[in-house]
Amino acid sequence: MIALETFIAAPREDCFAWSLSVDAHTSSMGRSRERAVAGVTQGQLRAGESVTWRATHFGIPWRMTSVITEYTPPHRFVDQQTSGPFARWWHEHRFEVCDGGTLMHDVIDFAAPLGVLGRVADRWIVKRYVTGLITDRNAWLKRELERPDRPRNRGAAL
Repeated sequence: MIALETFIAAPREDCFAWSLSVDAHTSSMGRSRERAVAGVTQGQLRAGESVTWRATHFGIPWRMTSVITEYTPPHRFVDQQTSGPFARWWHEHRFEVCDGGTLMHDVIDFAAPLGVLGRVADRWIVKRYVTGLITDRNAWLKRELERPDRPRNRGAAL
């Protein structure tokens, strides 16, 4: 399990919307060249909608489809993998109003496939890698949402 907190000096509604933006996700994940190839491929995800990502991690191309299974704007949403590289992927996003902005909470429960070998990889490799990806994504969101000239379209097509 991974738990992260990121403070962003922006309204909760904007942090929530941008976190559901396919366009923001694509822009923030440059190092893995993630792009949406099926489902919602532009704009903002909503309850029950899915997106299929194509990316390269550890030099290996992969696809992952996730669906928004819980959706309580602007407080919380959960995305869960329905197909892809993980045996389990559950990512909760919570948004708390905080002095001068929003405290964004990420809780990720995941498991690699391959039983014992997957558990060893989770502990020594995958957890560190996923933590880095989410930390980088949150740093991108923080940078963009705190820009004085940022688009005010609440995460639609950026």
